[in-house]
Amino acid sequence: MKKLIALSFLLPLLTKAQFKIVNTSTISLVELRSSTWPINLQRVCKESDTSYVLNFRDQGHLNDVIMQTLRFRDLEQLKYFQKGLSALKTGNNGDVAEFKDYTIKRVDVKKQPVNYILNCGEGGLTNFQQPEADQMIEAILKL
Repeated sequence: MKKLIALSFLLPLLTKAQFKIVNTSTISLVELRSSTWPINLQRVCKESDTSYVLNFRDQGHLNDVIMQTLRFRDLEQLKYFQKGLSALKTGNNGDVAEFKDYTIKRVDVKKQPVNYILNCGEGGLTNFQQPEADQMIEAILKL
């Protein structure tokens, strides 16, 4: 009988150790497009770890909807992305900002805002124009 009472007190403590509660939140920093070709910059917080992700539809697959995610480990990596966009803004047609996992290329088109092509190492591809790049730069500078 004493063993059952002792077991009834210890059982909740033993089962609690098997479960782990993870506090996760995702905050949208800027949504550039929400239509057919969405682009969204988000902050993901998990316990004491904060990372950033750029979600976009892969334009390399026109007939399929394939969403890609470019992950930034921390704010420092996101700031490098912002610095690359800022440097290309003052650059010339064909300039490329190369990073470990992705590249950003500036493409000038007549009578249109400057275009940028983001190419991820895994094959994700999207483009955006100067006003959208400016929105990303502004959102990152506020962090």
